[in-house]
Amino acid sequence: MASILIIDDHPMVRLAIRMLLEKDLHHIVAECGDGMEAFKLTQRLQPEIVVVDLDIPSLSGVELIDKLRKSGFNGRMLVLTGRDDEHYLSRCIHTGADGFVGKGNNLDELRDAIKAVERGYGYFPIRRQAKNIRNLPAGETDVVKMLSNRELQVLRYLTQGMKVNDIAEKMFISNKTVSTYKTRLLSKLQITSTVGLVDFARRHNLD
Repeated sequence: MASILIIDDHPMVRLAIRMLLEKDLHHIVAECGDGMEAFKLTQRLQPEIVVVDLDIPSLSGVELIDKLRKSGFNGRMLVLTGRDDEHYLSRCIHTGADGFVGKGNNLDELRDAIKAVERGYGYFPIRRQAKNIRNLPAGETDVVKMLSNRELQVLRYLTQGMKVNDIAEKMFISNKTVSTYKTRLLSKLQITSTVGLVDFARRHNLD
């Protein structure tokens, strides 16, 4: 059985995951709800498998995976998220995730994913496909791929109605840095207002 670290900012979700995996006799070495704390815990505890949500503070799930891989962590990393759009799946694979499971599915799929990555296999179900994008303006999906992980995270928070200072606090960066990311988003997406950013994000399921 594997040693596992659970990362999700919702305590009840962490509890449900813990109970499920402990039934299969896995050892939960720790759990937390913050990306930077998760990075430190992973380095210290070296779990065999990390189960991580994408929407966590300080470092997003994608940023955490990328940072851990660049630091030399060789354990298995499994994404458990409510965001199952193609751009999130692609980013997770690119940064080094070993599996991708949607929270909307029965948690039994998590058990299957754990078994797969524990044996050294990837777990990316074929049905995990992009949502219908045929009616979107030409080229928009390519622009989404050009956004950095930090830009994507700022865009998501802006879409949720968060103010610059709140985003800065949540991401552990300065107000000026958040404003810089916002300016880059407006430029890359060729949009002139926050309302336009929100509309773009919702068209692409980035909110």
